[in-house]
Amino acid sequence: MPAQFILNLFIAFLWMIFQDEDELRISTFFVGFLVGIVIIFLMHRFFGVRFYLYRFYSIIRLVLLFISELFQSGFMVMKHILSPKIDLKPGIFRYKTDLKGEWEVSTLALLLTLTPGSVVMEVTPEGNVFYIHAMDIEKYKGDLLRSLGKFEKAIKEVTR
Repeated sequence: MPAQFILNLFIAFLWMIFQDEDELRISTFFVGFLVGIVIIFLMHRFFGVRFYLYRFYSIIRLVLLFISELFQSGFMVMKHILSPKIDLKPGIFRYKTDLKGEWEVSTLALLLTLTPGSVVMEVTPEGNVFYIHAMDIEKYKGDLLRSLGKFEKAIKEVTR
């Protein structure tokens, strides 16, 4: 993927040279960069790897997913706090993940811990099992498992 980016920069510089302008302009470089994106997208199958902007797109999607889950879980916690009667059933459950590698496992643990209402208490030494504390396990375990599945899928798109 770095080769695709370097080739894109090369195409942008060539575009600037072929425009034969009196001075170098950033707008000309930007247009050349966009032309390079189109050219590399049309030829990326010859590189044998994914198109390099797909990873950037996946990272943006992961960040937006986290923000969405953050607001949803924050709203849920706020609803519990502001209710006149607090009826919570906290608990711990075990979650097995398909993620491999320290980066993927750490990212999932951090994303889950940063969302209100749940905390990753422990990760096994193999890195494939989480022990998670949920604020209200009876009501929201399904939602938490759904969030974990979304996070896992998004992390896989970024790293693989």
